[in-house]
Amino acid sequence: MKDLKAGQVVELTVLEKAGSRWILTNGELEIPLNSSEVATPLTVGDRIKVFLYANRRGELLATTMVPHIIQGEYGWAKVLKISNEGAVVDIGSTREALVKAEDLPKIRSLWPKAGDHLFITLYTNRKGELFGRLITEEKVSELYEEASEKLFNKNIMARAYRLLPVGSFLLGIDHPYRIFVHHSEMESEPRLGQDVEVRIIAVKEDGTMNGSMLPRSHERLSNDAEKIYEYLQSVGGKMPFSDKSTPEEIYAMFDMSKGAFKRALGVLMKQKKVKQEDGWTEII
Repeated sequence: MKDLKAGQVVELTVLEKAGSRWILTNGELEIPLNSSEVATPLTVGDRIKVFLYANRRGELLATTMVPHIIQGEYGWAKVLKISNEGAVVDIGSTREALVKAEDLPKIRSLWPKAGDHLFITLYTNRKGELFGRLITEEKVSELYEEASEKLFNKNIMARAYRLLPVGSFLLGIDHPYRIFVHHSEMESEPRLGQDVEVRIIAVKEDGTMNGSMLPRSHERLSNDAEKIYEYLQSVGGKMPFSDKSTPEEIYAMFDMSKGAFKRALGVLMKQKKVKQEDGWTEII
């Protein structure tokens, strides 16, 4: 008879009802199942699928709430909370798992936050405690979905699963596309497991992709225009800067080139948000 261990999904027989618990068996061992862990009515003799876990005393218990992430299989687990021990994640059961701090990025600011998702599988230690193991590059190479050329220049939502100094590796959320974003194609490094929007800039022969987290050129113009308009609003609606200002003045104030400044002003004037007069720019 196969040994029963925490972390397993097994079929057991309902042996009897004992107070607030059902007793399940594999023919040799008896495993308690709290009534609160039962989703549908049970009768003696039923064969049911359960997930096994250990309580704080190391005793083996069962739940009918089988997680969507089990040993040997990978999936997205939502981060519930962060502590010095690591990230506690939801595996789709009444039990939770811990992704240890030692498996998270060395830089604390790149740790996931509550609400982020980690791509993991499940494992247990000798005490039967549940832990999440982050997916490896080797496993990603087996699981990723090959991308179509039609995705070129499209925006897709993805999550970072591996962070390196050279850039970040991500997996698509709706489809497990493998995407690499070089550090030069991002304004800031994403957290592990953070949802980010990625523009596909290359689809390679092996079906993997390169992406960018930078806005397109016309979107950057829009961002520059917004930056100027927000500054105008903060100084009372009028500023001593115009397309006649020197490149040095513009860069010192807005951290952008004169060409970018003039294009952004053009956007604002075309939208009839601002006007220029005598070297000044003001909100209309």
